Amino acid sequence: MEPYAIDLDEEDIKRERRKARELRSSQWWKRRCAKGVCHYCRRPTPPKELTMDHIVPIARGGRSTKGNVVAACKECNNAKKQLLPMEWEQYLKDFRPYFS
Repeated sequence: MEPYAIDLDEEDIKRERRKARELRSSQWWKRRCAKGVCHYCRRPTPPKELTMDHIVPIARGGRSTKGNVVAACKECNNAKKQLLPMEWEQYLKDFRPYFS
């Protein structure tokens, strides 16, 4: 499944990345990570090792808002890349035996 990209303005991308940095320093995000669980694989992960993943990636038109970011382990975040939730679910169905 080949993801498509939306033609975004560089300023839009910079603005969303800046908003993501601000969210990462917020108490809301720190509480989210304190749970120590990856949103995708549900594996326990030390809070400092959790990364911020955009459910709808910035490259696909997503925004850096509380409703569009989740705490994910590096393995899931790197595997998901720019996939939308539906594409990610299909990826897991196809590759789950190799994912763990």
